[in-house]
Amino acid sequence: MTDTVAPEPTPEQAALIARVRRMMLIAGLTSALAVAVVLTAVGYRLYRSEGSPTSSTTDITETLPKGARIVGTAVAGERLVLTLDIGGVTEIRTFDARTLKPAGKLRFVNEP
Repeated sequence: MTDTVAPEPTPEQAALIARVRRMMLIAGLTSALAVAVVLTAVGYRLYRSEGSPTSSTTDITETLPKGARIVGTAVAGERLVLTLDIGGVTEIRTFDARTLKPAGKLRFVNEP
């Protein structure tokens, strides 16, 4: 059996091979850096020290205006949203889900 021997590359071919190897090295390092950044971001989000909103029990009493009734509740991101009906006027109140402190109020009224 005879072994086939590849001929020596010409200087142009050698330069092309070196250029392809360099580009592959750059692409590999860039991919490794991207994976490291993603893993770091995921690890930070999982292990940050703020704690879970369900890790502690908080009792808070919020006073509603007289005659108000809660029409709906929802969670949007890190906000608790309450929809109230106050004598025919719709009002939306938002609270921070972690601390339950009021974050905002939006009132809808009809034009006269």
